[in-house]
Amino acid sequence: ARRAAGGATLSAPAAAASPLPARSPFRPPPRPQVPLLRPLFLLLLLGVARAGALEIQRRFPSPTPTNNFVLDGAAGTVYLAAVNRLYQLSGANLSLEAEAAVGPVADSPLCHAPQLPQASCEHPRRLTDNYNKILQLDTGQGLVVVCGSIYQGFCQLRRRGNISAVAVHFPPAGPPAEPVTVFPSMLNVAANHPNASTVGLVLPPASGTGGSRLLVGATYTGYGSAFFPRNRSLEDHRFENTPEIAIRSLDARGDLAKLFTFDLNPSDDNILKIKQGAKEQHKLGFVRAFLHPPDSLSRAPSYAYLALNSEARAGDKESQARSLLARICLPRGASGDAKKLTESYIQLGLQCAGGAGRGDLYSRLVSVFPARERLFAVFERPPGGPTARAAPAALCAFSFADVQAAIRTARTACFVQPAPDVVAVLDSVVQGTGPACERKRNIQLQPEQLDCGAAHLQHPLSVLQPLKATPVFRAPGLTAVAVAGVNNYTVVFLGTVSGRLLKINLNESMQVVSRRVVTVAYGEPVHHIMQFDPVDPGYLYLMTSHQMARVKVAACYVHSTCEDCVGAADAYCGWCALETRCTLQQDCANSSQQHFWTSASEGTSRCPAMTVLPAEIDVLREYPGMILQLSGSLPDLSGMEMACDYGNEVRTIARVPGPAFSHQIAYCNLLPRDRFPPFPPNQDHVNVEMSVRVNGRNIVRANFTIYDCSRIGQVYPHTACISCLSTQWPCFWCAQQHTCASNQSQCEASPNLTSPQDCPQILPSPLAPVPTGGSQNFLVPLANASFFQGTALECSFGPEEIFEATWVNESTVCCNQVVLHTTQKSQVFPLSLQLKGRPARFLDSLDPMTVEIYNCAMGSPDCSQCLGRADLGHLCMWSDGCRLRGPLQPLEDSCPAPEIYTIEPQSGPLDGGTLLTIRGRNLGRRLRDVAHGVWIGGVACEPLADRYTVSEEIVCATGPAQGPFSDVVTVNASKEGRSRERFSYVLPLVHSVEPAVGPKAGGTRITIRGSHLDVGSELQVLLNDTEPCTDLQRTATNISCTAPGGALPVPVPVCVRFERQGCTRGNLTFRYMRNPVITAISPRRSLVSGGRTITVAGERFHMVQNVSMTVHHIGREPTLCKVLNSTLITCPSPGALSNTSAPVDFFINGRVYADEAALAEELLDPEEVQRGSRFRLDYLPDPQFSTAKREKWIKHHPGEPLTLVIHKEQDGLGLESHEYRVKIGQVACDIQIVSDRVIHCSVNESLGATEGQLPITIQVGNFNQTIATLQLGGSETAIIVSIVICSVLLLLSVVALFVFCTKSRRAERYWQKTLLQMEEMESQIREEIRKGFAELQTDMTDLTKELNRSQGIPFLEYKHFVTRTFFPKCSSLYEERYVLPSQALNSQGSSVVQETHPLLGEWKIPESCRPNMEEGISLFSSLLNNKHFLIVFVHALEQQKDFAVRDRCSLASLLTVALHGKLEYYTSIMKDLLVDLIDASAAKNPKLMLRRTESVVEKMLTNWMSICMYSCLRETVGEPFFLLLCAIKQQVNKGSIDAITGKARYTLNEEWLLRENIEAKPRNLNVSFQGCGMDSLSVRAMDTDTLTQVKEKILEAFCKNVPYSQWPRAEDVDLEWFASSTQSYVLRDLDDTSVMEDGRKKLNTLAHYKIPEGASLAMSLTDKKDNTLGRVKDLDTEKYFHLVLPTDELVEPKKSHRQSHRKKVLPEIYLTRLLSTKGTLQKFLDDLFKAILSIREDKPPLAVKYFFDFLEEQAEKRGISDPDTLHIWKTNSLPLRFWVNILKNPQFVFDIDKTDHIDACLSVIAQAFIDACSISDLQLGKDSPTNKLLYAKEIPEYRKIVQRYYKQIHDMTPLSEQEMNAHLAEESRKYQNEFNTNVAMAEIYKYAKRYRPQIMAALEANPAAGRTQLQHKFEQVVALMEDNIYECYSEA
Repeated sequence: ARRAAGGATLSAPAAAASPLPARSPFRPPPRPQVPLLRPLFLLLLLGVARAGALEIQRRFPSPTPTNNFVLDGAAGTVYLAAVNRLYQLSGANLSLEAEAAVGPVADSPLCHAPQLPQASCEHPRRLTDNYNKILQLDTGQGLVVVCGSIYQGFCQLRRRGNISAVAVHFPPAGPPAEPVTVFPSMLNVAANHPNASTVGLVLPPASGTGGSRLLVGATYTGYGSAFFPRNRSLEDHRFENTPEIAIRSLDARGDLAKLFTFDLNPSDDNILKIKQGAKEQHKLGFVRAFLHPPDSLSRAPSYAYLALNSEARAGDKESQARSLLARICLPRGASGDAKKLTESYIQLGLQCAGGAGRGDLYSRLVSVFPARERLFAVFERPPGGPTARAAPAALCAFSFADVQAAIRTARTACFVQPAPDVVAVLDSVVQGTGPACERKRNIQLQPEQLDCGAAHLQHPLSVLQPLKATPVFRAPGLTAVAVAGVNNYTVVFLGTVSGRLLKINLNESMQVVSRRVVTVAYGEPVHHIMQFDPVDPGYLYLMTSHQMARVKVAACYVHSTCEDCVGAADAYCGWCALETRCTLQQDCANSSQQHFWTSASEGTSRCPAMTVLPAEIDVLREYPGMILQLSGSLPDLSGMEMACDYGNEVRTIARVPGPAFSHQIAYCNLLPRDRFPPFPPNQDHVNVEMSVRVNGRNIVRANFTIYDCSRIGQVYPHTACISCLSTQWPCFWCAQQHTCASNQSQCEASPNLTSPQDCPQILPSPLAPVPTGGSQNFLVPLANASFFQGTALECSFGPEEIFEATWVNESTVCCNQVVLHTTQKSQVFPLSLQLKGRPARFLDSLDPMTVEIYNCAMGSPDCSQCLGRADLGHLCMWSDGCRLRGPLQPLEDSCPAPEIYTIEPQSGPLDGGTLLTIRGRNLGRRLRDVAHGVWIGGVACEPLADRYTVSEEIVCATGPAQGPFSDVVTVNASKEGRSRERFSYVLPLVHSVEPAVGPKAGGTRITIRGSHLDVGSELQVLLNDTEPCTDLQRTATNISCTAPGGALPVPVPVCVRFERQGCTRGNLTFRYMRNPVITAISPRRSLVSGGRTITVAGERFHMVQNVSMTVHHIGREPTLCKVLNSTLITCPSPGALSNTSAPVDFFINGRVYADEAALAEELLDPEEVQRGSRFRLDYLPDPQFSTAKREKWIKHHPGEPLTLVIHKEQDGLGLESHEYRVKIGQVACDIQIVSDRVIHCSVNESLGATEGQLPITIQVGNFNQTIATLQLGGSETAIIVSIVICSVLLLLSVVALFVFCTKSRRAERYWQKTLLQMEEMESQIREEIRKGFAELQTDMTDLTKELNRSQGIPFLEYKHFVTRTFFPKCSSLYEERYVLPSQALNSQGSSVVQETHPLLGEWKIPESCRPNMEEGISLFSSLLNNKHFLIVFVHALEQQKDFAVRDRCSLASLLTVALHGKLEYYTSIMKDLLVDLIDASAAKNPKLMLRRTESVVEKMLTNWMSICMYSCLRETVGEPFFLLLCAIKQQVNKGSIDAITGKARYTLNEEWLLRENIEAKPRNLNVSFQGCGMDSLSVRAMDTDTLTQVKEKILEAFCKNVPYSQWPRAEDVDLEWFASSTQSYVLRDLDDTSVMEDGRKKLNTLAHYKIPEGASLAMSLTDKKDNTLGRVKDLDTEKYFHLVLPTDELVEPKKSHRQSHRKKVLPEIYLTRLLSTKGTLQKFLDDLFKAILSIREDKPPLAVKYFFDFLEEQAEKRGISDPDTLHIWKTNSLPLRFWVNILKNPQFVFDIDKTDHIDACLSVIAQAFIDACSISDLQLGKDSPTNKLLYAKEIPEYRKIVQRYYKQIHDMTPLSEQEMNAHLAEESRKYQNEFNTNVAMAEIYKYAKRYRPQIMAALEANPAAGRTQLQHKFEQVVALMEDNIYECYSEA
């Protein structure tokens, strides 16, 4: 199926869009980089494409395949649904207004939707794309109904006007909405498979109901269907819950418990479900659901229609699809009740078939469009039909009146007059009721019952006879139809499978009158639903697989004349008369009035036209004005501003006398005589174009003619009289003056000539040829010259040859003593008579009289040619040459025998027919001399008359010979001549043809081998006996020629014909194959100079003999390409004239390449189709290069190695390193490094010193640039000579200079090498960061998607968060991990973490002690809730020297837990204690306050912040923090990690950096493990990983959805490798195969075991733990190592000098990996810091605001105004006290594994956070630790964020004590009963008992305590608990 449900086009794989905004709940994977998505492509998308009468106005590209769209006409909005995406576009320009991501999600077709809380699923959920199935607009409720393929076809109700917002949450998420019981049938709405169809339609509400209803038709995808997953499960959620057709409630404002339920009760009657057993025979595929008539204004009742197919049965060749139209009745009027779906449901078949029987049947419905009276439908023929060459698709039209009649007839035939062959009850559905049709007695059916059935009548029904129609139009690959009725035409728009839109105009008889086509998106099928803009029907919306387009239905402006406009027969276009342009009717002013706008239906005869009277004007005559007759469709022009326009700004006034209807008359003045246009040369008239100008526009034009009779004599001098009297103008001939006049009065008295026959003229008569130089008299006969006799005449034989003429009589004139000469063989002179005088005036001579003058001495080199001239009347004789024969000389009749010089060809076939050419001398005087005189031996050769040249050449056709022979050629012309060469008769033979196959496009150069193939004069090679092979070339043994094209891919015979005789036997055949196909070219960019290698991919290139590439418009000469194999061709790109984008064409075997699919569619409209190539090249400017310092001269000494650093300007070509060529002279420079800006190359061979100067040239493609010249140093001889000649002083100077220069050169070379290393390092870092970031982004995108599952981020519960943060060193969860088997997981995939902390469990004391102790603890609790006691208690303990910091922290945490239920009281205590602390600090150094946690109150503050910031931590910071941790782990795992030292290739901490370049290659392993809910996975590990590291990665992959505390340990599992079907190995870190190096044993790795890519491994829980090794990192480094020896960095091994040098110089280079890791993780760190230091408007940090205000208040009271002090207090209380603690200890927040390496990286990040919060400037230098240097650049930016955060807190509205207390009370309530406060009280009592005397003393000293007798109460507590507390505790 080409189409997915609801129209999801499946021609392209699902790909996803760019990253989403943060609000999106889904993050699809990044889409692969497609070269199509480049700036050029976007430019093309924005451009306007048009073809004739269609225009693409706007496009919107979708990154993922499109599925559905819907128009909101009132709001001017388009809603577009694509895979995983929803878009809201503006209707006018398709710009994006809103979007939402709706996938991919974790899903399984075998699981219930997760919205069913009670449903569990044992099947694995996989990341699944969401294909949209229903997109419908419910304007009444302001909703957009969106249903997708995920979650069993789940629907959402989104907000109209903002598609990104969900309007109604269903099922309701929780309070305040009431809980709703949800059933699967309410969720399983649409089909749940991408390829299964679904249609939806919002129906108006029925009477008494509040909301709309939703009609849904969905293909069955349950058990037994092709869409059901192929596994052993029989679990089917579809059959019971998803009927094929249903009407569902859509009342979003009513009871949500009824939303999406079947609309009526009992529900079974409102659905249509095919019986389980009948599913196979009735596979329904839905095409469209629609209302008709669509508007409620129509008086006719509205019905809902479903267009669908009952698909052909798979595997049954005879089975065909059946197209069906089903009708359902809607409520009649506002008070009408809703009918049950099944009562009114009736279906009938639609049949579209031609007259050629079943072969012309189009059985499968593709697309429908309801017009007002007709239903237009596109059908396709099933594939592999009997007439494969016929059009595969057709358009048919059905009348709705026929549908209505058929339905009424059927119901009548069922209930009134039973006719079993007409209608039947639809028994294939569960809801088919009653028996077969039977007559109902005494029932009179009302019209409504005939239309809609009734409850007491059988239903649902099926009409047995289909409604038939014949195709209106046929074409290949039609996919969509839309129809509009315009101006008596029906305009049909048809989409095609290759992305074209076809527009055909049908007249009232449904015949095609015109068609046009435009390409919307090449190769992307058009979606089967197209819709007109509801507001402006001049636009059509359509969708291709990846685009949404808005198409203007007509581009009328391309027609410039009325004839073109109206003649184009485009229903939309017409001629706007007064605007003189072709427009849509609404674009023409006053078009609603008559005659202003002429439509196509009126025809071209109604185009405005004009006739001018008079049409012909004499140039000499005066005219008062012009009369203009206006006709055609023109409005009344009277009263308008008019003029006659003659061009060149010449205008005269025009006027219309009065109103007229069919014809109008206008008058205007003729243009002035001085503005007449000049007459063209040799012409007696000139045509003038005149236009009528109305309101500033020329609306109609006509021509008139100005003529001049007097010019006729000049134009026709030799027929002046005849031309004058036969011209079309009214002219007269003045015989006396011998001139032509326009008025007879201009002639003097003379005979009146009226007819051309009366003109005096020469009667031509033949004259005999005359020899040159002879004197001759010529008689010239005349006609009609009697009145002319006596006039002085002259004989003219040309301008220079004038002779006297005398009258012989009235009809003859004699030319006397005429002497003419010629130096040619013969020359013809014209003879004419002229009147004496000037100018020359000739007597008429219709056929000119001529005289031939000949010269015997010229042009006759032999006897036969000379004597042969007698036939021409030349009197010549042969006497040592050709001479004039005298009158008395005898006639000579004898010539020498013929001489034959050459014969050609010299061989021919036995059948004869060879045209033999014989050249020589005296080969006869005339043809009859040799007619029967040419022989080859005994075989006659028949001369050809038309090819005979007297004496010199005979061409004759050879006769047939009996057998092969050879003989001379004889010519007998009274005497015989023989040839020196012999002519041979031979038998030509053909043996073979190669190649024997070729593409059917033709152009293959074939070679036919044989013998004697060069014989004869004419050769033909025919394929299939009719098509000639061209460009023939031949030798004796082979013939080569170019094969023509073939119609079909079949073998055809090859015929070789000689001399047009029969075929030479050989039984040769040539097989035509399918043409080669080009699928892609890359790269798609070239430099302007060309020459870049373009790789062309495709199929069937083995048949390509030659191929060339050419570029349209801007390309220079084509380039020749090279065929590499059957799928690849490489072409150098042609040069271009400019840098722009241009289409590319390929010529394969000399034929232009054309896509066959496109060619098939060009048949639709061969004139209008755009033939642009589907491939384009972007031309960019040539790259520019320079040396590193831009110098033009580089000095170099021969013999030394040379390294060049070449700088490259930025370009967009994306060149690879192999595309550069660098040469120094003729020596190639080896390219080592290529980056975006720099190229490094080196020359290792010696450069010769002979040249002295060598150019440095860089070449890319055809582009060459010489960037510098290398100057080689001179020889050493000059230096020696100078040493000898110079003095010692000079010698020393030269030596010093030489030493200095050498040092300089060395320094320069060292600098160049260092620069090379630095460039290389920088390039590596940049590349590493870029690749690392790209990989990490991909991994993290996958991770982010996984977080959206039910598991989400593994947050610890609040109570565990508290115990870990309050008591960091004594949390059992922190110290230990419990391994839980996978089956212990509960249904939600999570587990309750065991309560192991004492504060979380029971108070374990013996029952005998419990009463006293509980009473004591209760009394002690009341004491602690006394403010005076508690403050005295704390101060008393803090004053004791043995009360250590650990005790203080423990006491603070215990107090926090004990008072957790009264946070308001706790806060007030903390504040009082803080005031005391501030007083103490202010006296010393206030800036040191809160710097450490050394007092009880400081720890209390830490705990208070932890409690108050927990919700922020969980809701805002948790996700970016978790993503950062995952990113660190992912990045560290990308490289090698030493299992023993813990050092890694990628890290942020220098101390943990692996300073070795250990290459690690990734290995993808297929691992099976029965645990954590998954069976098998592909796991990525590195080949350097130890087996424990591999196990950890496998466990992480399998258990990623399980909290870490429940994972198995690596030592608890075994890993087994199945090397083959019979061999398997258990893999361990150490075994017998481990190798020894330097006395240490190396841990085994994947590389050690040689485990290949894709290896199969199995992991299982082991029964006995292998604890012999213990933890790997605890191994003795003296005995074991993994990647590096511990002494590697201290001891220098014995290596080559080069390696040793590199080891010493570059170990610090590995520090760049810190930068690489930092750059890769930067985005995640930025996100975390922004989350920490930002304020959410919906949840402002109230506790922070309250505490910061408290600090500011205390500072103000003590006169502390220094802002730095306040900044330090705030920093010490929140960021450093709380956030740094969290950053360093993620295990406080998440149930994860914090490895030592992650801990090291987090310490660097925490340090950066500390520096960001500090206000002192960082004094950093080269000796500063890298941990501080790493983020030094970012710290200033982070500081700004911190300061902005503090300012935002400061600017918040202050909190009152009541507001804060309410907030704290809410926090207490939220987590009440989480802790056992008795345990906490008992622990606090231990401190009270320990320091009892000191506490008592303090109480006595405190007056307030004395007043309330606190010491007495304290004594009571002691008394109650003193006796047994220790023994109770010892027992416990």
